Amino acid sequence: MKNTLRLTCGTAAIVALLALGACSGMTQQERNTAIGAGAGAIGGSILTGGSTAGTVGGAAIGGLIGHEIKK
Repeated sequence: MKNTLRLTCGTAAIVALLALGACSGMTQQERNTAIGAGAGAIGGSILTGGSTAGTVGGAAIGGLIGHEIKK
C-alpha cells in the first residue's frame, strides 16, 4: 500500500510538471481553452458519475467557454 501511494504521487508530480511545461509556448487564448477543457472534463465526470460521455461533453463545453473568454 505504501509503495503504491509513492508511485501514484510520483507519477502525478511528473504529469503535472510535463503539463505545465507544455503550456509555456501557448497564447493566452490557447491556455484558457486548455484550462476550460480540463475543468469541464472534471465537472462533467463528477456530475455524471464518471461516465465517458459526461467527461468528453464537459471537456468540449469547457473548452468552448475557455476559448471565448476575453476574445
